[in-house]
Amino acid sequence: MKNNKLIILAASAGFLGVALGAFGAHGLKTYVNSDMIETYRTGVQYHLIHAVVLLVLSINGTNKFFKAFWFILIGIILFSFSLYLYAVTSAALFAAITPLGGVSFLIGWLLILLEASKGRTVDRTVDRK
Repeated sequence: MKNNKLIILAASAGFLGVALGAFGAHGLKTYVNSDMIETYRTGVQYHLIHAVVLLVLSINGTNKFFKAFWFILIGIILFSFSLYLYAVTSAALFAAITPLGGVSFLIGWLLILLEASKGRTVDRTVDRK
């Protein structure tokens, strides 16, 4: 699966996670209450953890985790971004979306587990020209 487009997506997710985390730490305190700051931090935490997972999957060099990559990316979008929006707007609609992102994360992790348990080995030889 070592695909530069997927690596770019993973790196973009990591960049956004750091940028949004910095915004939350420095820009939100005067606008939202402490409970909403914690909600926002939860979004950042899950975002950054899963951005690292995306990077690992994208540089893995095999396609067997391709579906997991997409479920985890969708999880970041649905889970973390719904928490960001909920923290900033207090609109309950955004909080209602969050569990869908959680399910997407779970499916992604389950796909990793299932693929890894198949016991297939990956040829890691590098074509050196």
